[in-house]
Amino acid sequence: MTEKELESIMGLIIFGGDAKGKAIEAIKFAKQYDFKNATMKIEEANAALILAHNSQTKQLAAEASGKPIEMSLLMVHGQDHLMNAITFIDLAKEVIDVYKEIHRVGRITNNAE
Repeated sequence: MTEKELESIMGLIIFGGDAKGKAIEAIKFAKQYDFKNATMKIEEANAALILAHNSQTKQLAAEASGKPIEMSLLMVHGQDHLMNAITFIDLAKEVIDVYKEIHRVGRITNNAE
C-alpha cells in the first residue's frame, strides 16, 4: 500500500469518525432542547463527512483510472467509518426533529394550563 493510499484511507477513518462524533453531540444538545448548538453540530458533521467523501472520491478516481486499490482490513475499516457517519447523521437529524416536536408540544401544553 502506498503512502497516498494510506493517507486516503486514514482520511476516511479520521473524518468519518469525526462526523459520527459530531452527530452524537448534536443529539445530546437536542436532548437539552439546545437546537442552535444541535444544528451547529450537524453542520460540523456534514463538513467532516464531505472531507471523508473527498478521501473516498480520490480512491474511486484512482481505481477508475486503472490503478486498483489494495483491499485491506484498514480499507474496510475506513469504509465502515464513512457508512456509519452517514447513518448517524441521518439518524441525528431525525432525533433532533423529534426533540423539536416534543419541545413544541410541551410549550403548547404548558401555555394551555
